[in-house]
Amino acid sequence: MLKKWCALLSVALMVGAGAVHAQSIVVASTTSTEQSGLFGHILPQFTQATGIQVRVVALGTGQAIDVARRGDADVLFVHDKAAEERFVAEGFGVQRLEVMYNDFILVGPSADPAQARGNNIVQALERLAQAQAPFISRGDNSGTHAAEKRFWAMAPAVTNRGSGYQECGCGMGPALNMASARNAYVLTDRGTWLSFRNRGDLRVLVEGDARLFNPYGVILVSAARHPHVKTAEGQRFIDWLVGPQGQAAIASYQMEGQQLFFPNAVRN
Repeated sequence: MLKKWCALLSVALMVGAGAVHAQSIVVASTTSTEQSGLFGHILPQFTQATGIQVRVVALGTGQAIDVARRGDADVLFVHDKAAEERFVAEGFGVQRLEVMYNDFILVGPSADPAQARGNNIVQALERLAQAQAPFISRGDNSGTHAAEKRFWAMAPAVTNRGSGYQECGCGMGPALNMASARNAYVLTDRGTWLSFRNRGDLRVLVEGDARLFNPYGVILVSAARHPHVKTAEGQRFIDWLVGPQGQAAIASYQMEGQQLFFPNAVRN
């Protein structure tokens, strides 16, 4: 009788573990959503509403896309629209949906020795190159790094980014720490900047350029490519994120009285 009871208990535990496992998903995302504190704010609300746990793999956007391409995530949530659209076109994702946006900003030393201050990001980069100013690039194939490369490409007169240009191959937080320590310039998303505490003498120098617009998209990884993907749970997360509850949760996240991300859900 004892053996039979233990066997039944073992089966029950296995079934229960399977149920818990089924009620969890992996989201490959960018460091800005993690380091800004957004996930810490919205994910408990999603879990409370659905019972589904979310494990976030936070990397640069390029690396996050690679994780999803391998099938090691159920959902992709990043900010490089062109790369996201390629991911879908290549059959790795089902559909890209807009979720939210914020903007990129250029921060640097308050004295601004390169005279980069203003609302023109391309002109600012030209001045940094001319001044050989210290500039920390993430250099990690992230969404921020992709944006930075686009901005440099818009300045054809710049053939050399200057002796102060340095790629750290790191996330946004470490890049900001390096810039703070060296009194250097750095391109960052506003959300991570607002949550960053080790600012030192860094100040926002360039903002307001329409080219600094930074949209985020969410994509369900294709079960046709990776049959093990948790389609139902992943889709529930996406539906919640672009629905009224998720959009309200995003809008309510603030730091120092400022909203970090702005909901922008549009079903394509």
